[in-house]
Amino acid sequence: MAGEKGFTLWFTGLSGAGKTTISGLLETELRARGSKLEILDGDIVRENLSKGLGFSKEDRDTNIRRIAFVADLLSRNGVPVITAAISPYAEIRDEAHELMGDRFIEVYVKASVDTCAERDVKGLYAKAFAGEIKEFTGVSDPYEIPENPAWVCDTENESPEESAQKLVEYLEQRGLIPVAAVTA
Repeated sequence: MAGEKGFTLWFTGLSGAGKTTISGLLETELRARGSKLEILDGDIVRENLSKGLGFSKEDRDTNIRRIAFVADLLSRNGVPVITAAISPYAEIRDEAHELMGDRFIEVYVKASVDTCAERDVKGLYAKAFAGEIKEFTGVSDPYEIPENPAWVCDTENESPEESAQKLVEYLEQRGLIPVAAVTA
């Protein structure tokens, strides 16, 4: 994409909030515009880059630091990056922000635990509520809501498509992606 700049859209939110869905919609739109963006989805990174890590705070922090390292490498070389990982702790998100500076755009994908549990097709929340899954973010492990995110996708009150479209407009307004050509 001509005029493309490196940045990282850092999606954070509970499991089931809509991070992966919204990032997929953004990916489709930006690739249609010729972007060479990369997606760093939390589940995929865990399988490939962070295999063997558990869900203790230390392991979660290590996983998020790895995602931030890769996002920084890509974005500082002009590649737009979308991360979609729970990243539950503010301190580690702040580290990522410090690493990337103004290339870091924190996007809070907002949905309550109850809403996420209703959406949960894998039954993970039910297992967490029953005590079968230890260290489950939002249930038995904390999630620290961002205090000043650059953007909020309120997925209880807007569709994933609406959230993605608003983010595209936000990126256009910030000059990070070119405004789409209007076709007649």
